Amino acid sequence: MIVTREQTRLNPIRIGDIEIKTPLTLAPMDGMTNYAFRRLCREHSGDDCGLVCTELLSSNILTGSGARSRYKFDWQPDEFPFAVQIFGSEPAMMAESAQILEDAGAAMIDINMGCWVPKIARKGGGAGLLRDVCTAASVVEAVVNAVNVPVTVKVRAGLKRDHPTAVDFARLAEEAGAQMIAVHWRFAEQGFRDDPVDWSVIGEVKAAVKKIPVLGNGDVKTAEDAMRMMDETGCDGVMIGRAAAGHPWLFKHFAHKIRTGEELPSPSLAVRAQAALDHAHVMLETDDYPEPKVALHLRGRLHQYFDEYDVLAELRQSLVRVNSIAEIDALLEPLANGEMSLDE
Repeated sequence: MIVTREQTRLNPIRIGDIEIKTPLTLAPMDGMTNYAFRRLCREHSGDDCGLVCTELLSSNILTGSGARSRYKFDWQPDEFPFAVQIFGSEPAMMAESAQILEDAGAAMIDINMGCWVPKIARKGGGAGLLRDVCTAASVVEAVVNAVNVPVTVKVRAGLKRDHPTAVDFARLAEEAGAQMIAVHWRFAEQGFRDDPVDWSVIGEVKAAVKKIPVLGNGDVKTAEDAMRMMDETGCDGVMIGRAAAGHPWLFKHFAHKIRTGEELPSPSLAVRAQAALDHAHVMLETDDYPEPKVALHLRGRLHQYFDEYDVLAELRQSLVRVNSIAEIDALLEPLANGEMSLDE
């Protein structure tokens, strides 16, 4: 049997003893990858969304009262495989946090070494750990030794462009017991700036480690981008973040294009509206926040389901001003029920 490049791009990968059936994964994003959205990705993409990850959790808060982070303990057994992400700078505190999360049912612990937000990085958490790869590796080792579930790490190329650290860190992280590394190609000082894309560091990390899978991350907006990243870097899979916002079917569409070379039809307005409604109602049902706070959060999310449609600018503007689920229902139910079209 002849095996095509399209087929091998989507080979399953193993993270410890967990099989990821399709190596297209949802990146952890604070304020975005709560249970409601993770569930939508699985409902609309199935196994083609191979792995999901929670929002990041602070080790400082987890090992304190934990109250401010408990609303993020939102994972469910039906979304396996999933990872729970933590950040911090103290090995002992990170280890204790990982134990708390494992006891709460986390299937995998992901260590955030990619967050560039100053309030986190300046205190040594997130990408701030990349100032010193030895300290960063000690955090990995402490977490690995503290839990029985697989431990993974998400990194950037480094903290600053004159000090690349991802490759050296990847070697140490693998030695410390990390079971997978995801690499965002930008340095922390770049944030998400629209600089020329350079995925070379992803390939360098892949070449540096011996046995563990490497996922590439950053500026994957199309299935063609995903294929090119895998071809150019040799990475084992792709982690997709911002492009998935408002597009929970993206993983299925990417996988289909990679496997067959053909595009799936774009979801109809009715499908998009129903997905946005599901997002709102599942979040209301599963979050600890009161309805006004849920609505406030959804202002920044639901318009993304319709961003491709210039003619729906008025709808998007209305969605960013909602104060209740009833207002969301009034705006979206006519679209979901087919009572409205772009011709009206």
